[in-house]
Amino acid sequence: MSSPQPLTPEEELADAKKRLCLPRIVVICGSTRFMAEMAEADLRETTAGKIVVKPGCDMKSPHELWADPLKAEALKVRLGDLHRAKIRLADEVLVVGDYIGDSTRAEIAYARSLGKPVRFTHPDVDPDA
Repeated sequence: MSSPQPLTPEEELADAKKRLCLPRIVVICGSTRFMAEMAEADLRETTAGKIVVKPGCDMKSPHELWADPLKAEALKVRLGDLHRAKIRLADEVLVVGDYIGDSTRAEIAYARSLGKPVRFTHPDVDPDA
């Protein structure tokens, strides 16, 4: 008799979320030029009973935390890593906005490589449509 295969980290996470009775988790992706639309999507998804995670800062807007170009570049890398972690945590992805840039395109590809369902506020911008 063979022993059961150990769960993958992804399976362990899904099992833990199920045991905790967590609602679905949606991560919002898109260009930070759509921060207002992301806030609206957050409101709609939250009132639909979902846990929402999204970009936490808009580096296109001036701020002391990224005023120094060297610090800004390092922060951008860390924020990219953080957003990929949000994608791994989420059950689904919602892409906001009518424009898909390189970063968002990479996030969509990453989410799909993990088997995450991807929805769009503007389905016509889906790079795989």
